[in-house]
Amino acid sequence: MTNTYRELVVGGVLITPIVSYAIAALVAFLLLRPVLRFVGFARIFSNPSLAELSLYVAMFGLLALLF
Repeated sequence: MTNTYRELVVGGVLITPIVSYAIAALVAFLLLRPVLRFVGFARIFSNPSLAELSLYVAMFGLLALLF
């Protein structure tokens, strides 16, 4: 059985699901970022930018895996 992917149609252009997941992960991460600053996420890691990137990649991977 093959998977049927639901493409997003924007102005007649088909957007692949992986791009939709990347945008959804970016929006979720941007909404989560103020909470991370409030709890002191940057003080835990020696390289906070890399930790934030890793968190985004994990969120993107979970979206791609689950949907």
